[in-house]
Amino acid sequence: MKLEFSAGGIVVKEEANKMFILVAQHSQHHGWVFPKGLIEKKESGIRNQESGRETKEEAALREVEEETGIKSKIIKPLQPVTYWYNFEGSKIKKTVYYFLMEYVSGDTKNHDWEMENVEWIDIDEVENKLTYKSDKQVWQEAKKEIVSNH
Repeated sequence: MKLEFSAGGIVVKEEANKMFILVAQHSQHHGWVFPKGLIEKKESGIRNQESGRETKEEAALREVEEETGIKSKIIKPLQPVTYWYNFEGSKIKKTVYYFLMEYVSGDTKNHDWEMENVEWIDIDEVENKLTYKSDKQVWQEAKKEIVSNH
């Protein structure tokens, strides 16, 4: 069994008194997801002495920007999501640390190759657009936060 740790974000944008959420369609499995990716090792010189890895927050902000073209800021952490998957015959336990984020700048046209589509969708359409149970699970918590703060 292998352990994997990722971080990502649920980005909110308010426009014309409506709430929009950033979602992306993955280029490989074509599922609609929230942007996320592996927490990476840091280059020497900017190393976190304890782990040598970027923080969950750094990884989440970086992945959101790389995969969607959107710069954001963290509002608050959400409950981590854990799931299992198989890759090349290995069973992998993946933990994803999600953060509720607010749009700062950027354009979805500037997304990277990992995502074939990136869209801002109405808050009421998110549940039906998402492909995976783990994304739907963290969305329930994020939506409560968003609704209670607006």
